[in-house]
This record gives sequence, structure tokens and C-alpha cells, in this order.
Amino acid sequence: MDNTLRISVLDQSPVISGYTPAQAVHETIRLARAAERLGYHRYWLAEHHALAALGDPCPEILVTRVAAETSTIRVGTGGVLLPYYSPFKVAEQFRMLEALYPGRVDLGIGRAPGGDRVTALAMGEGRYPAAEHFPEQVQYLVAYLDDAVPPEHPFAGVKAMPAGPTAPQVWLLGSSDYSGALAAQLGLRFAFAHFISSDGGDVVMHDYKRRYQPSAREPEPRALLCVFVICADTGEEAERLTGSIALRRLNTDYGVNAPVPNHEEARAYPYTDADRRRIAHHQRRVVRGTPDTVRGRLLELREQYGADELMVITITGDYESRLRSYELLAGAFDLCQPAASPVR
Repeated sequence: MDNTLRISVLDQSPVISGYTPAQAVHETIRLARAAERLGYHRYWLAEHHALAALGDPCPEILVTRVAAETSTIRVGTGGVLLPYYSPFKVAEQFRMLEALYPGRVDLGIGRAPGGDRVTALAMGEGRYPAAEHFPEQVQYLVAYLDDAVPPEHPFAGVKAMPAGPTAPQVWLLGSSDYSGALAAQLGLRFAFAHFISSDGGDVVMHDYKRRYQPSAREPEPRALLCVFVICADTGEEAERLTGSIALRRLNTDYGVNAPVPNHEEARAYPYTDADRRRIAHHQRRVVRGTPDTVRGRLLELREQYGADELMVITITGDYESRLRSYELLAGAFDLCQPAASPVR
């Protein structure tokens, strides 16, 4: 076992066919409790809008419930889609979370729309909230969190409440070189979404560390790699469980807004040769197999990317096999054993 390796959970609150969105949210709470018991380090919630397959449009609310249902695991967002929001208001929300759960809160920030263009226009009341001001938004959000707004700024002296001696960790999320370069420039933590795009990600992660500019917040770079994982008792079972996410991604490619297919729907779908080629392309990003197989591949990816931490996302065609995957992975890494390095 590598005692220095932290492994965490990203939960998109998947809505599986045959279940309601409310049930998906309650499954998130159940999984969070289990993740803490199993020894995972962080539990992040994602933001998506008007997607039938993903049930959480407001992680800043759900994270409050998850934190209340747990006691030691770090909780946060992966992430808040900042172009939609006021940096000051986000700072207030997360200062409140920090006051309620000091030392446990992570603020992951993204710039993607989290839905289609029409939904983004609805979020912006008819104006598409493009991300051209994202770097400035991030800078001021961090300044509000840390009560460090420059004196020349027109809002200097405005304080995000409730004030306190600690602040949430801030992570920039990305699946390209943009956020990695920005995180290096601003001296912030960086999380790379391998489950969205694996092409060139190792270069992005290494460039982030090479170009990192130390900040008062983060003297050293800290990089996290988020990987899609399906772990099962046998390789054959793991392959079967990948069917639901394969069809889900196919639906996304074809613009089909539907819940995550269950196992029966995935098995019965009339795949064409073109469908199978698309699925094969997407499946390159899925780490799947027995616990030993998955553990070995994750350690390879950690080495390849130079990641300080790993985070895993698992979606299957039923909630029990999703939970089982996390249980098996925790066992493969002995996550319940005391770690040798301090929690960060």
C-alpha cells in the first residue's frame, strides 16, 4: 500500500432509468456516508443543468447536507460553474460552509456550461455567460474568501461573511491546458478531468507543476487526477457494468437527453458498427476490471500524470453495483488504514 496516496470520490448524482431524480439525490447522500466509512479523502459534487441523467444543479446546497451526514471526510464541489455567478456571492456561500464545517470544505471551480446552449441562455436570462472573464472572477473569488481584495479595487473593504480564521481549499478544474495554466499562474490547486478527456492530460499536469508560481495560499503545486472507474469481482462483470455508461455517452453524442440507461436497456440497445466505434473511443478513458487490475492501472496513471491525489467517478446501471465498485476499490488500496501523511 502507498500510504501517501489520497483517493476521493466525484459524484454527479446520476439518475438511473427507473429511478427519480429525488432518489438519485438520496443515493448521493447514502454513497457519501459509505465513502467516509470506507476511508475516501474527499467527496465532491458536480453541477449540471437540465440533464435528465444528472440530478444535481446546485452542489453548493447538496454539499451542506452531505457535510451534515458525515464528520471527517472533506466535502466540496467539482465544481461550481463560476461564469454563471457573482464571485462575491460564491465566496459568501463557501465562507458559510467553512464556518459550519471548518477545515473540511473544498471549492472546486469550473468554467463549462454544464448543459446545452439553450440552458446556458436560460441561466443567463437570455445572455450567454461566456467565460472570457473567468480568470478575473477566480482572482476576486479567492480575494473575497481570504479578505484580500486589493485596496485599489472599487469593492475594497467589502467582506465576505461569516469571517473566520480558516478558508476553503480552492481547486481549478479542467480537461484542457487552459485551467492548468491559470492554476499555475494564480498559485492554486488543479484537478484534471481524465474522465472527460485523456488526450495530452499528462502534459497539462506536468506543465502545471513546471510553471507553478507559489502563492500565499499554496506555496507548492497540488495536482489531482479524476478517473472514471468500474471495479467488480470479476473482469467479466466489470465489462458488463460498463454497458450503461457506454450507452449514456452514446446518447450524449447523439443529443439524446435521457436518464442513465439501466443494464437491461444497455444490453438490448441495437448498436450499429458506428456506435461501437464511438463506444470504443470513449471506453479508452474507463479503468475497469478486478480490484487488482484497477489498482494497478490507477497507480500507472498516477505516475504518468504526476498526480498527488486520485479521484474516481463511478456510474453503472444500478446504485448497488456503483457502491460495490467503491467498496472493492477501497479494499484494494486499504483506505481504511491510517495514513502516514497529514490530511491536506
